[in-house]
Amino acid sequence: MVLLLTAVLCLSLLSLLLALLRGRSKHTRPLPPGPRPWPVVGNLLNLFLLQRRLRQPPHAVLAAVARAYGPLVYLRLGARSVVVASSPSAASQVLTARDRELSGRYIPATFRISVYTEYSFPWAAHCDDHWRWLRALCKRDIFSIGRVEGHAGLREGKAREMVELLLRRQGEEINVGELVFRTIFNMLGNMLFSRDVIATAGEERGVKSDGSWNLNKVMSRNLQLGIMPNLEDFYAAVFGGLDLQGLRREARKNLEMIYEVFDGVIRERRVEMEEGTGGEEVDGKEDFLKVLLDAGCEDVQLKALFLDIFTAGTDTSTKLVEWTMSELIKNPHVMAQLREELQRVVGSPDRGTTAVRESHLAHLPYLQACIKETLRLHPPVPMLLPHRAVEACEVMGYEVPSDCTVIVNVWAIGRDPEVWKDPLRFQPERFLEACSVDYKGMDFEFVPFGAGRRICPGLPVAARVAPLVVASMVHGFEWCLPGGMGADRLGMGERLGLVLEREQPLVLVPKSINAMAE
Repeated sequence: MVLLLTAVLCLSLLSLLLALLRGRSKHTRPLPPGPRPWPVVGNLLNLFLLQRRLRQPPHAVLAAVARAYGPLVYLRLGARSVVVASSPSAASQVLTARDRELSGRYIPATFRISVYTEYSFPWAAHCDDHWRWLRALCKRDIFSIGRVEGHAGLREGKAREMVELLLRRQGEEINVGELVFRTIFNMLGNMLFSRDVIATAGEERGVKSDGSWNLNKVMSRNLQLGIMPNLEDFYAAVFGGLDLQGLRREARKNLEMIYEVFDGVIRERRVEMEEGTGGEEVDGKEDFLKVLLDAGCEDVQLKALFLDIFTAGTDTSTKLVEWTMSELIKNPHVMAQLREELQRVVGSPDRGTTAVRESHLAHLPYLQACIKETLRLHPPVPMLLPHRAVEACEVMGYEVPSDCTVIVNVWAIGRDPEVWKDPLRFQPERFLEACSVDYKGMDFEFVPFGAGRRICPGLPVAARVAPLVVASMVHGFEWCLPGGMGADRLGMGERLGLVLEREQPLVLVPKSINAMAE
């Protein structure tokens, strides 16, 4: 039996190899340069050996490949064709010039779960009518400028609650990621549902309080699963649908736990609407859940969309705040300059009662520069979600084959010495002094949120949430590492995932500036 299975597998791989060799002769233009692929495994072996040597995550490994072969690289990962863009000019071609041909989405095999990807916005395989309806709905009813500005007081209230918690816990060790995740999750929860989703004690609504799972960890784990090597992605013709590694099973289990939280919120709202009670307004306006229910959306549609919004809005912003605070700890002169700007614009903190407001953000250029510099060095999504060529096209004189996966490595662009001077140095000043580079999708040396039709729709919220949270944390508190550890000992290692995580959680100790003055 084992010999029979081995023979079948070998014949399958041989047929794949012959198909690949036949396919290469059909290209009318040359493919982008890249390392010579090995039989059957393609460039998987090259990348594996390079990763072992560099001991770095995938985005850094692909950046090293780009330094060797150029800004547009072709790779064969098993039976899968992949093109990686690692320069502003290449990103411009992929994200805008060839936006229509490259507008498809490659969905990792791990995430091919019908109750999610069939209704997902960012993981929609095509920019079809359903995708356009979702985009219009989000732009009109949650991410429009009017809606975002109308929720400013709500976000400020959650930031004040965070500050009050820090005042109560000053001198204690704080897991910055967990604190910020809870704060931002409840900001979004109130925008969408008019209520907190995570209780202030840290227990998730609708979930047993036995500590059996944690929403933050489950969502982060799902993002890690999405980028783990999966045989189905490399050899779909042989392993498609088998889930031999169990990655999709784990992702589905995590998805069910997350959906359970949203189930409780949706059920409660339906009861409230039937009874004619409240719970459906934010600042006197209908919240997003009420809008969707009135539009006749089914529960499975609601849960998939909420997962998209909370994942994109919470995980990315949480990691951005965590990396910003890490860089401020590593660079105390930057922290001091930022605090001086905050006290000049906001006023001296008075036992937490002088709060940062969103109206202050436009008058805090150094804060904005710190956020931009963090986005350059530590983009929340180091490689934009993978595009897919819906038809063959030409990019920079090379052919991108139909159905090819196309990745934009924004992490590599942000650290390119040909684009940025002294790129590994945290220097917010580079975004001051008449620097017009911004992250809104027009400057391709700086596209942490993407560009073109697949640009992150939640950018207007992200542009307010992360600066507000960072400003609130820095304005009234001094921060230090536990046990008197020096800033030079703070590790800045990165961990594998769709979202760029710290290798080790950031744990800091806050102390009120007013308490220090006393």
